[in-house]
Amino acid sequence: MYNAIVSLGILFALWCTTCVGAQPVRFRVATYNVQNYLLKPTETRDPKPESARAKVQELIIKLDADLIGLQEIGGREALEELQTSLRVKGLDYPHAEIVPGFDTNIMVAVLSKLPFVDRRPHTNDLYQIDGKPYFVSRGIAQVTVEPKKGTKITIFVAHLKSRRAIPNADQARMRLEEAKILRKKVDDLLAADPRAMVIVMGDLNDTKDSPTWRVITSTGRARLLDTRPAELSWVRQQTTLTNTLRTETWTHFYSVQDVYSRVDYILCSYNLAKMLVPDQCYVLDDPDWGLASDHRPVVVTFMLN
Repeated sequence: MYNAIVSLGILFALWCTTCVGAQPVRFRVATYNVQNYLLKPTETRDPKPESARAKVQELIIKLDADLIGLQEIGGREALEELQTSLRVKGLDYPHAEIVPGFDTNIMVAVLSKLPFVDRRPHTNDLYQIDGKPYFVSRGIAQVTVEPKKGTKITIFVAHLKSRRAIPNADQARMRLEEAKILRKKVDDLLAADPRAMVIVMGDLNDTKDSPTWRVITSTGRARLLDTRPAELSWVRQQTTLTNTLRTETWTHFYSVQDVYSRVDYILCSYNLAKMLVPDQCYVLDDPDWGLASDHRPVVVTFMLN
């Protein structure tokens, strides 16, 4: 009798474990160009004022992403300051990655609640234009996390060449070559594992259907889906907090030309796309977004089955 009870107890425990393991898991990711998040001046950039850094932190806290890709972080010290400030304010990202590149002033970075099961920083990629070599402007972050047991997701974070003209090469062509390098890294991953779950995020500095966008999204079975989040307005109605999607999708304001455009993206492989939660994918339209950056953050949520 005792053995029978013990056996039933073991079976029940296994059943419970299976049930728990089968529960969907929310996985929320975000991308944010934090515009010159520097603590100290460089030859070409000023430090970010404390008030602007505080606003960046406020918006990141509102997102509450499990993992966030950042662009224009002014080095490891700046990332650690952001990480510490968020922790003090109640949002802990114990895992961090920063990737230097040819541009030593601003870098891409990743903050994550989840540990990295793999990380492969890309810091010195080269391409050629008319026989002349160029380094990719900023490094490319590649990290893998496991939000749910047995479900690994690889995230690439990029910040491609800006649309600012330079004297020795065409900026659009440079950005296109950088896009090709980024896409090859995705293709190499999918060649090794066609069922890999992939997210590409960051400031691609180009618009939808541009050559840059078409190269990165690609075609066929390896195509990446453009999640295309729109604004999510938070509206208080009595004591109920509700949200309403609007159609505005812009993420960047270029004051010189008075132009609003969508240049910040979260792209994903199709095996992840079917797990998107549309009403939890949005561009954060905080009324004072411009105090933090000339970009607005983008967030996408998956429910992993």
